[in-house]
Amino acid sequence: MTEQALDIILIIAILLLIDLYVLHGIRGAFKKWKLPHSGDFTFFYWLISVSLIAGLLLSIYTNLGLGLRAAFLLAFSLIFIGKISFLPFLMMDDLRRMLILRRERLNRKATDISIPPKEHAIPRSAFLMKAGLLAGAVPLAAIKINMPKGLYDYHVRYQTMHLPNLPKAFDGIKLGQISDIHSGSFYNKKAVLGGVEMLLKEKPDLIFFTGDLVNGLASEMLNYQDIFSKVRAPLGVYSSLGNHDYGDYEKWPSYVAKHKNHADLIATHKNMGWDLLLNEHRRLKVNGEEIGILGVENWSKLSTFPKYACLDQAIKNTDDVPVKLLLSHDPSHWRGEVLPKYPQIDAMFSGHTHGMQFGVRTESFQWSPIEYVYKEWAGLYQESHQQLYVNVGYGFIGFAGRVGILPEITIFTLKAGQNSSTIES
Repeated sequence: MTEQALDIILIIAILLLIDLYVLHGIRGAFKKWKLPHSGDFTFFYWLISVSLIAGLLLSIYTNLGLGLRAAFLLAFSLIFIGKISFLPFLMMDDLRRMLILRRERLNRKATDISIPPKEHAIPRSAFLMKAGLLAGAVPLAAIKINMPKGLYDYHVRYQTMHLPNLPKAFDGIKLGQISDIHSGSFYNKKAVLGGVEMLLKEKPDLIFFTGDLVNGLASEMLNYQDIFSKVRAPLGVYSSLGNHDYGDYEKWPSYVAKHKNHADLIATHKNMGWDLLLNEHRRLKVNGEEIGILGVENWSKLSTFPKYACLDQAIKNTDDVPVKLLLSHDPSHWRGEVLPKYPQIDAMFSGHTHGMQFGVRTESFQWSPIEYVYKEWAGLYQESHQQLYVNVGYGFIGFAGRVGILPEITIFTLKAGQNSSTIES
């Protein structure tokens, strides 16, 4: 039996034991009610539990579409949070029952009564069980209430990025990054403008946008083009395309209509003054010294997303450039192509994951269910001399909420040397 198979069996066993334990707790909380003890309740309880476990395993070990994975992982996580919040009350009640049982045994031994007490005769505390269920419901309610509040709660993350071969003229330069605007999901222009003003207040020397300007239709930018046209920088704004920018998820009456939509989206980048890199590069010159900015179309290691990138074309004629920075929307491109084939690329900038818009993120710890799909999903990663930064996105898609993983504006300070670091504000 393989190690992966053993892991799957262990995960299933642990989750089923938790579900069984919780089911007994629910029945203890409502011992006078018929429904929790009925066959129909038991059937649907286990149907939901087994379905969520199956969805979790499929999301981790198979190539489900990202939307379906996100739905399974989010549903599992939310319900699991409720169960975990209920468990301490179950454990306290079991401890209470054990103490009562022990006391009864000692009393019977002292009075020389040989009939042992029956554990099941000691009922669960209805108060503790109902308190536990309430404790399990509170975080779910809090998450539901706070989901919309995080949508426009833009945060600036300050990242020092050390690049060993960085020319002296670029030492200390400020680079801004935003990603995954998804303008078709917005409904608050004032809030969106506020985020853009936060970016501009940082006065970056150059700015990267790493894909997914829209959800699928170029027309989604009509109400927001004026806002994002304000995103300018002295050394330029460089952009790339994401998987949603090709219109692949829309139903088109003809190929001509889809092609026109794509042409309109490319024109939108130009109208905003952004330099869209389609499998090409730019030489950025400061005081006679140069670095290379490369941009490719979408490329994903996952089979459910398109591979339009041609990195060979983008990197052509850049051998003499000492530092190469790559814009590539999907972070799986880093491990799929960049690391094994292109050691000359110093740093890659991505988005795409959104951190699943749900999880925990602090300066020293981060977790989201999306980590079971993407090994690199938020923040800075490094292998040998090559680095990857994954921005968790400016906008949102899938569900109108963000919990714990807030919309991000990243400000990099490029420095020569080693030891990159992050600060959040």
